[in-house]
Order: sequence, then structure tokens, then C-alpha cells
Amino acid sequence: MPSAPEAALSTPLLLLISAAAIAILLLLIIRIRLHPFFALVIVSIATALATGIGVSDLIATLTGGFGRTLGNVAMLIGFGAVLGRIVAVSGGARVLSDTLIRICGRERAPLGLSIAALLFCFPIFLDAAYVVMLPIIFAVARELKGSVLLYGLPVAGAALVMHALMPPHPGPVAAAVFLHADIGLVLFVGLLVGLPTWYVMGYRLAVTLANKTPYQPVPDVMGGEEDDGAPPPSFGTVLLVLLLPLVLIFMNTGISTLISAGTLPEDNALLDVFVVIGETPIALLISTCVAMWLLIFRRGRKAPMDAINDIIEQALAPVCTIILITGAGGMFGGVLTASGIGNALAASLDAIGMPLILAGYLIASVIRIAQGSATVAGTTAAGIMAPAVLAEPALAGMPAACITTAIVAGAIGYSHVNDSGFWLVGRFLQVETRTMLRTWSVMSTGISLMAFGLVWALFALVT
Repeated sequence: MPSAPEAALSTPLLLLISAAAIAILLLLIIRIRLHPFFALVIVSIATALATGIGVSDLIATLTGGFGRTLGNVAMLIGFGAVLGRIVAVSGGARVLSDTLIRICGRERAPLGLSIAALLFCFPIFLDAAYVVMLPIIFAVARELKGSVLLYGLPVAGAALVMHALMPPHPGPVAAAVFLHADIGLVLFVGLLVGLPTWYVMGYRLAVTLANKTPYQPVPDVMGGEEDDGAPPPSFGTVLLVLLLPLVLIFMNTGISTLISAGTLPEDNALLDVFVVIGETPIALLISTCVAMWLLIFRRGRKAPMDAINDIIEQALAPVCTIILITGAGGMFGGVLTASGIGNALAASLDAIGMPLILAGYLIASVIRIAQGSATVAGTTAAGIMAPAVLAEPALAGMPAACITTAIVAGAIGYSHVNDSGFWLVGRFLQVETRTMLRTWSVMSTGISLMAFGLVWALFALVT
């Protein structure tokens, strides 16, 4: 283990170094346009040296935070990306949308599409999910002769909520790792907070904003829906594949809680098996293998193993950058902990009386507004807050899950022109920037504020 800095620096100096580090990080990303991975590594090295971490301990400090983060995060993001890709190429998104629109009715087609996106976006990232859903959005808008925003914005709202709050997306996973929060509890809190937030801000507000915006025609662009040529899966099969990881993770959390409470015995082989298969990486691995069997093998796909290997390659390549950025964020957080900056920040927050959950939200929001990336904002804010949260034993368990959710709520809001998601949605729907600011930006801000308000209320109940 690396040693602490030889000469302890004063709290004001540590906070000054911390503020300078964040400012330099934002400067590198925003003005110099350096890739966030390199920016985080460079700032981590400079912060470590500035706070007195010795040269002999430098590499151990850097790789320690990086390795611990990737050890927890890489498999979750990888399995989640593959699971989402399998559902996409099998036509699962089309099946979900068609079924839910039929259930909801033509008049409530935006609701059906939004629910479909809510389910489909559990394992797949916002940009990939939205591109897959685009042809469905366009087809429905043409058939019903409605503004493309009326159908595209509720889908974006659902995708934004899932990407912000739900594991296995990188923001909540990384924040949970830094704060030692149980993934199952984070998922539970995310659902408690996310579902009402989606309905009010991701769906109702989206529909209201779309209706108040002048008619937007369906653009003449092709989306990215994929079809592997085999018969489409059934709605029940797609639903099973998407809900299976949730069931397994909740089973682990429930059994572990009952064992800790003494309701169930500790030394029980059957319970141990259930706990293991409910661990988040194992649950996602099992769910991905089930998806391979049900959506590729059983549907008569030719050369199924070649198809699966192609899907895995296509799914993992885009997420490598996200995994590295998340690991670099863990490196930065490790430096903040080893240098004593985290403890200095905790003491300062305690002195001014600012609740940790509010501080986490505000820090994530400021970083998000400044540089645009939700992953960088959530990862950096969680790394900054980790020492303060871990120093309070009373915050273990549900409180830590609430703080995790608050941080990622701050990291997803206030989207504007420096956010890649802003441009992805705007360019595919071919709406003007001012329209995006009046719709997408307002919706993302509403999602952030409501999610934070709900999770703060829940935090108050459990502490």
C-alpha cells in the first residue's frame, strides 16, 4: 500500500489543490479538447505530486485506484453492452415497441414507445439504444402523421433516465464502486426514483414540450435498426431476457439482507448458490448467455457461434473508451483519497453544514455543465465524495445507495451544446439547436432535479 504524504498539508492548501486540479481537468477537456482518459491520468499524476505523494509511491497510488475500479466495473459494462446488442440485432426493440403501442393504443403511442425504450435501455447505452429505436420512431410518426418530436422526445426521456440511474450503465456502477454501495440497493433506489421521474419528466414533460413546439416533420434519414433475417423473437422472450438480471440481482440483495438480519441461516449451500448467481457480474453473465441461447441459437440463425462472436466484437469495441475513462476516474479518486484531499473536503462540508448528498449532486452538476460528459461528471464527483462518505459508518447500506443516485442524477442533468447526446438526438431528428435547448435541455434538467428531490427525500427517511 502506498504511504500517505510525508508532510501533511493544511486543509485550505489541500482544497486549493483540489479546486486547481478540477479546473485544469476541465481546461484540458473543454478548451484543449484532450481526450478525458488522458486528461484524467495527467491531472491524477500532477495532483499526487502536488500533495506530496512520493515518487516511489506514485505508480502504486495511480494503478491502485485504476485497477480497483476496473475490477468492479469492466465486466458489468461489457456484459451489459453485449446483452443490449443481442436484443438489438434480434429485432427485440421492434417487438417491444409494436407490442406496447398495440397495448397502449394509437392515441397513446408516445407512451408505448417510451415504455419500450425504458425496457430496452436497461442494458444498452443511450446513444446505441436511440439509434436502434429511430426507425421505429420515424415509422410511427409517419403512420400517425405526428411531429417527430412527439414520439422521439419521450423515447429520449426514457433512455436518459435509464442511462442516468440504472446499473449496469457506467455512471451508477462507477459511483457505487467508489462509495462502496451495494449494486442491488443502487438498482432498487434507481427504480424507486427513476420510474416516477420517467413518467413525470421523461414522458409527460416530454409530450408537453413536443406539443408546444412547432410541427417537426419526419426527417429523411435512416436509423440504425438491425435485423438478422431470422424470425423475430416473441415479446415474452424479450421481456424475460431484459428482466432476468433484475430478478437475479434483487434475489441476491434480498437473501443477503435476510441472512444479515438472522432470518435465514448463514451456512446454507443452497442459499450460497442463490447469492452467488445474484452477484451483479454473474447475473449479467447468466442473462447474456440466456439471451444468446433464446435470441440467436433457438431462432435458427445460421452459423450461430460466428454470429455471437461478431455481436460480442461489435458490442465491446465502443465501450472500451467508457471503461478506460471510468478507470481513470477511479485513479483520480484514489489520488484524492491517498493525498488527504477527500478528508479535507469532508471536514469543510461538515464545517459549513452542507449535507453530503447535496454536495455530491452539486459537484456532479457543475462538472456536467462545464464539460458535458455524464460519465466523467459522475465518476469524478463520486471519487471526490468517496472519502467523506466512507468516513461515516452510518452512511453504509441504503444511505450510500441514495448518495450514489444523487450524484448520477446531477451528472445527467443540464445537457446543452457540450453534450454528445444533445447533438446525437438533435441531428437524427433534424431539429434546430434552439429547439433542442427548449426541449431536450429542459427535459434533462427536469429529470435531474426530480430524481434528486426524490432521492433526497428517501435519504432523509433512511438516515
